[in-house]
Amino acid sequence: MAKPSKTIFVCQNCGSTSPRWQGKCPACGEWNTLAEEADAAGPPGTGLSRRGSGRVIVLEGLRGSTQEAPRFSTGIGELDRVTGGGIVPGSALLIGGEPGIGKSTLLLQLAAALARSGRRAVYFSGEEAAAQVRLRAARLGLDDAPVALACETSLATILATLEAGPPPDLIVIDSIQTLWAEAIEAAPGTVSQVRAAAQALIRHAKTVGSALLLVGHVTKDGQIAGPKVIEHMVDTVLYFEGDRGHTFRILRAVKNRFGATDEIGVFEMGDSGLREVPNPSALFLGEGKDRAPGAAVFAGIEGSRPVLVEIQALVAPSAYGTPRRAVVGWDSGRLAMLLAVLEARCGLGFGDKDVYLNVAGGMRINEPAADLAAAAALISSALDMPLPQGCVVFGEIGLSGEVRAVGRAEARLREAKKLGFERALAPPQANGKVKKGDVALTVVTRLTDAVERISQNRY
Repeated sequence: MAKPSKTIFVCQNCGSTSPRWQGKCPACGEWNTLAEEADAAGPPGTGLSRRGSGRVIVLEGLRGSTQEAPRFSTGIGELDRVTGGGIVPGSALLIGGEPGIGKSTLLLQLAAALARSGRRAVYFSGEEAAAQVRLRAARLGLDDAPVALACETSLATILATLEAGPPPDLIVIDSIQTLWAEAIEAAPGTVSQVRAAAQALIRHAKTVGSALLLVGHVTKDGQIAGPKVIEHMVDTVLYFEGDRGHTFRILRAVKNRFGATDEIGVFEMGDSGLREVPNPSALFLGEGKDRAPGAAVFAGIEGSRPVLVEIQALVAPSAYGTPRRAVVGWDSGRLAMLLAVLEARCGLGFGDKDVYLNVAGGMRINEPAADLAAAAALISSALDMPLPQGCVVFGEIGLSGEVRAVGRAEARLREAKKLGFERALAPPQANGKVKKGDVALTVVTRLTDAVERISQNRY
């Protein structure tokens, strides 16, 4: 009589295992994430506990001749920028984003561009039927591209199909959560199935030299679903961000073994698909000629690209006992710190006022250099004094109220000059970065200086 297989409970959030079901995962603390799966571990006495027939390898030093990894262009300039100059053959890329953000559209445009350039691109869709993919291709004007299309969710069938023909230059899997392996006794999308499918596909891609692009679902927190081990297995992790209320989309690299991280590519969604935006600063700036109180233009850096973004603030009397703090596109903890510094160091009271802060265009800002711009917007709204139309602001603020230096001030000022801005409110360290013909620099050493200049309209 066959011995029944042992079952374990695997957390679908962090991937940890437990011998019995629990309401709360003991590793990550999430509730109702443990799912029952078959234990794929071998019997005792196998694996690491047994000496295998390994071979001795030659150890090398750090000094030696190296060559740059070969790349091929995707035909999409913004995607080449994010990946570090193109896709490396044999690499694995993981792209995540909210449903309907445009992941499938971007990948279909990528596959069509490579196919039209003479390369072989294979597109496996596990979420849509072939007719739906063809309808999207016809709407985008890509139906004439020689893309090899298949709708399949069986991992064994996909690998057999790839091994039967010539190795493609690009393999697209949309999405990894829909695949299932017969050897794994678990439902598609579980940790075991996703991990097994990713391992098999990455092994095949690196063996034959094909670039593999996996699509991953995201959780309600915006993170790629499944355990972090999937992100560790791939070479590049990309996040496709944006707001459905706006037409632009941002492709952000958070991991790249062949290029820089925190690089972004900007696209605009239209009827004909995603269009590249070479100058994204125009998307994130207001179109009005007269700047209203509470609006400040921040000169930021995203990866290697300077971007100008409008930060909007509204300070209004609170109608309730507890004032409200609402933030969109910025860190709420950073806003709380700024309000505390403004109250303690500058004498501006926000205890009985509602404070709203918004980054125009749905952009997400992470760098501390936006402190001074956010503070300027708050001061402008609290004093009902608008900032000058042609002024950009950047600088980090410390807890004592000093304005600290930030990196790449020269690139920020150059971008502002290119877009027609005439002056800048910045820390004193940026004074040495100003060249002849650039913007006029107004230096502020402390936050009280910014309050004084805005209240007196003196720049």
